[in-house]
Amino acid sequence: MVSVRCHAVRVRVPSPARGAQKSTYEVISMPLVGPVRTGPGGLGHWGQRQGRVDDVAQQAMSSLAGQVEEAVTTALGRVRPELAGADPLVRRSDRADFQSNVALAAAKRVKARPAELASELAEALHGADGPIADVEVSGPGFLNITTTDAAVWHQLGLRLADERLGVDLPEQDSRVVIDYSAPNIAKEMHVGHLRTTIIGDSLARVLGHLGATVIRQNHLGDWGTQFGMLIQYLDEHPEARWRHSELSSGKVDPGASTVSALDGLYRVARTEFEADAAFADRARARVVALQAGDEATLARWREIVDESELAFREIYGRLGVLLEPGDSAGESVYNQWLPEVVDELLAAGVAVHSDGAVVVESQEVRPPTARRPCSWCRSGTAATATTPRTSRPSATASAT
Repeated sequence: MVSVRCHAVRVRVPSPARGAQKSTYEVISMPLVGPVRTGPGGLGHWGQRQGRVDDVAQQAMSSLAGQVEEAVTTALGRVRPELAGADPLVRRSDRADFQSNVALAAAKRVKARPAELASELAEALHGADGPIADVEVSGPGFLNITTTDAAVWHQLGLRLADERLGVDLPEQDSRVVIDYSAPNIAKEMHVGHLRTTIIGDSLARVLGHLGATVIRQNHLGDWGTQFGMLIQYLDEHPEARWRHSELSSGKVDPGASTVSALDGLYRVARTEFEADAAFADRARARVVALQAGDEATLARWREIVDESELAFREIYGRLGVLLEPGDSAGESVYNQWLPEVVDELLAAGVAVHSDGAVVVESQEVRPPTARRPCSWCRSGTAATATTPRTSRPSATASAT
């Protein structure tokens, strides 16, 4: 599991009257997304002007807690030397900026009441220099610690002067593969594709900024029997307008895109496939030709894929998504290995010959008919996967 960390800084706004309730607001430091502007006024420019300090991330927000811990440790050693070096047990608090429970944990060691030890510590901390503005003893011996405004603003200044805003690299040695977006060639994206695209790209940006080596994977649906229908229909209807250049020329609906045009043409082809047996036979033959590597069929298929990817890139550009053509690998990449898979399945007895085809019959799922459903089959030179439809996760991430 990959964890994403976020730091929060509580900034106090001085109250107009003494004793009035303090008003607060939160300044959240999230990992910086996207390139840092290095020109005048940019964060990178500021960092260069003040000098890039290599350990500035360690000096930022997390070190404010470290300074408080150091102050409590010093005070503890001063009032009770036998407790020198003990863990100050400082953590964030919803009642103050920080809370220390050390008096509760250490009182028994020095044979004192927790409240008594806490009071001694509070008095020692009040007179000490450093980031602490106020200390209050609460309950049986809790120390509620408030830091100075100067200390908080100093830490914010350090973050602002750093091009990474003080965010360290906790995932620097990890490699993360994120499979997201995964639209289908020649079909429009639906809300599920947009959801996985945004979630996946957000994860890629955050994890990349945290130092992980992120491998973006866009698994395109670019293979299957539907392409036989579509390619055959396009060959028989050369007047169809679906290419990007044709759609951008204004000859058709100016709001149309390549994938919407192809999606509409596929629906027409599907209707013809179901109504015309001769066209259905030609479409099936075209599927065999595609999977067998027929050059003319592959050329038209590549054109459909390229035009669809161009439409997807336009959408990615509008959304600011970082996916690039090199991140895409469609289902078609596995076609070259299918013969070896079939041979292995036959040798293992998983696949069997049936009615002139090689099939893998499901042993668990039973259809209404007596015949078992085929989960993979090969007939002649064509290979077709017919596994039951399953939903794809919105954004899948694996880390090693």
